[in-house]
Amino acid sequence: MKALQKTLLALAAGSLLSVSAQAAVSYGNGYTGQPYVGVKVGQFDLDVNGADDPTAYGVYGGYNFDPNFGIEAEYVGSDDADYRNGDIDAKTYGAYGTYRYAFPNTALYAKGKVGIAKTEVEGDYTTAGVRRSFSDDDTSLAGGVGLGYAINQDFNVEAEYAVTGSDADLMTVGAHLKF
Repeated sequence: MKALQKTLLALAAGSLLSVSAQAAVSYGNGYTGQPYVGVKVGQFDLDVNGADDPTAYGVYGGYNFDPNFGIEAEYVGSDDADYRNGDIDAKTYGAYGTYRYAFPNTALYAKGKVGIAKTEVEGDYTTAGVRRSFSDDDTSLAGGVGLGYAINQDFNVEAEYAVTGSDADLMTVGAHLKF
């Protein structure tokens, strides 16, 4: 099953890159599709008792087919956070379909996304003088909601809350550049 999950994520990422290469395609409605790339920072909310929440850092890219619908792929990793005389970290890879709703007469928009994500949580700790470690990975349906603001036609900032798997939620702020 793990090979199938990795294959699906690779196909989704490949599709995103292929579609992004067609940035100049016109869809007949006056809108030309638009790719974007960005960075984000935030915090994982891990469902692990006794663990501090690690700081998250990530990159993402997407393609808007029209002003409302698009696709997006992301990678988010973390630093080490304290966990029972040891540390814990997390990372997630995801591919999503996105929907944006632009609020009338403003540069503010709401964003929703749904797709598939693989989340990996690893840690090590010491108990009774013995060093132990664990790892957990989960590939599942994932999604998120957020608010964004278009600084100008090429640069946006977003705040987002995402559920990436059974063990981790993710709260981030980010910025992306359209090209």
